[in-house]
Amino acid sequence: MSGPRVLVAGASIAGPALAHWLRRRGAAVTVVERAPELRPGGQAVDARGVAKEVIRWMGLDAAVRAACTDTAGAYTVDAEGQVLETFAVDDDGGDGFIADIEILRGDLSQVLYDDTRDGVEYIFGDRIAGLAQDADGVDVAFAGGSRRRFDLVVGADGLHSALRAMVFGPHERFLHHLGHVLAFYSVPNEFGLDRWLLEYQDQQSGRSAVLRPIQDATRAMAMFSFASADFDVDYRDVAAQKVLLRARMAGLGWLTPDILAHLDDTPDFYLDQVAQVVMDRWSSGRVGLLGDAAFSSSPMSGQGTGLALVGAYLLAGELAAAGWDPDAGFASYEARMRSFVEANQEIGRLNARIRAVPGPDAEPSPDFASEWFTELVGRAINGVELPGYAGVPDSAALPGPPSASSAKP
Repeated sequence: MSGPRVLVAGASIAGPALAHWLRRRGAAVTVVERAPELRPGGQAVDARGVAKEVIRWMGLDAAVRAACTDTAGAYTVDAEGQVLETFAVDDDGGDGFIADIEILRGDLSQVLYDDTRDGVEYIFGDRIAGLAQDADGVDVAFAGGSRRRFDLVVGADGLHSALRAMVFGPHERFLHHLGHVLAFYSVPNEFGLDRWLLEYQDQQSGRSAVLRPIQDATRAMAMFSFASADFDVDYRDVAAQKVLLRARMAGLGWLTPDILAHLDDTPDFYLDQVAQVVMDRWSSGRVGLLGDAAFSSSPMSGQGTGLALVGAYLLAGELAAAGWDPDAGFASYEARMRSFVEANQEIGRLNARIRAVPGPDAEPSPDFASEWFTELVGRAINGVELPGYAGVPDSAALPGPPSASSAKP
């Protein structure tokens, strides 16, 4: 097969990143996004370890860094605002609690879209309504009424992936709730933030409040989390979510009342469960999954963006190396990614556990100073080989292209 036609569902981070690499490998790429335009704002996301190498190989290091939040570090504080702990951005070589590449999800999405928009077909305000695959391709029906045929289809449409539900089964089969709910939205920076994130945790109730700086110094990003054994609010019902957030944050203290005062004025409110996606396989025939749709590690891992970027590089590379044979390409992609994903999901579960409400049956907190945890963090940041794909077409190879020997396992 030469120059396959690939449809990618989702235009956040994983989808445009995959489009970049598919196009460089010679594919004709279409990205469909159900939202009418790119979604701005969102939580701050990080790139660490091998994910930074992927950004550099994409030729986007300067563009990504120019759009970063420029956060200098983080303070954990008590209810009176007194500093308890300090984490600087250059801790652990820039791969620590605050990464040296930290960027709002919407800003990274914009960088990736700007990079690919001239060579990739983007369809906004539409979605996959149905598909049927055979030995030679996939017939796709779009909600807008059009029908097209593709050689491969990839779902990069997030935690609540519609394509995953359509091809692999209902969400309940794959979503694993980690006992927390997360909300975030932008607020006026009336709190005097100057490049430093502030976090207040009430360990007795399992709740936390965060204020973090963004590039626009007149505004800040607020984030709340609270423990919840289950989650039965529709992730699309914003009014119900705001009612829930107000109820669960009542009495938290610190700056919480002042942050909640902006809840009805914010343009970018988001609330959802903290969850992971665990699947035995990330492909079925000519349909594959990438990013949170396949292997969400949850925000508790701090590595969702890294998994998406690394996964995009490997998926495109393995498909091209296999001559675009879906069985071989998807299988090789999964073999390379599985251990990396599992390490990051373990980090997410551990962080969720230490934020749980203490109780008589609670598991003891892990020893984060132990050798096994250091080894786990190493695998979660750098524990994947990035092959150079010698002999695989690359229409935009950078000077000194990556090679297997230059990878950092």
